[in-house]
Amino acid sequence: MTQHIQVPKEIVSKLRLACLDLPEAYEEAAWTGLRWMVSKKNFAHVLMINAGWPPAYAKAAGCDGPICVLTFRLPRPALEALRFKRHPFFRPVWFPNIVGIIIDTQTDWDDVTALMIESYCVLAPKKLAALVERA
Repeated sequence: MTQHIQVPKEIVSKLRLACLDLPEAYEEAAWTGLRWMVSKKNFAHVLMINAGWPPAYAKAAGCDGPICVLTFRLPRPALEALRFKRHPFFRPVWFPNIVGIIIDTQTDWDDVTALMIESYCVLAPKKLAALVERA
């Protein structure tokens, strides 16, 4: 049986800083890992891949783990940037505007924060997105 491992607390703490300052954003347990929501829409989901589980994430990330991954949304034109077509990014197939990133010791947390803000703005109601200061 595959051991389901938890997202490291340091990673969760950094993501909370990035996500919970956004208007009306909230955190909840997902089917695996944690997710951050706005208006019942998931703008960020962090989880661990271990021994090929969950299989859809392992396939999308091209790794059986153990690794930590974060998925989020971007405007479709932004997805054409070359950076989202190479490591540490990957492209799951379940939404046309979803992107994943492998979180490791090389992760640029300023970049992740900017990506969380962008993801939030893609899914938040326009009145809430307008309250967010973007880089």
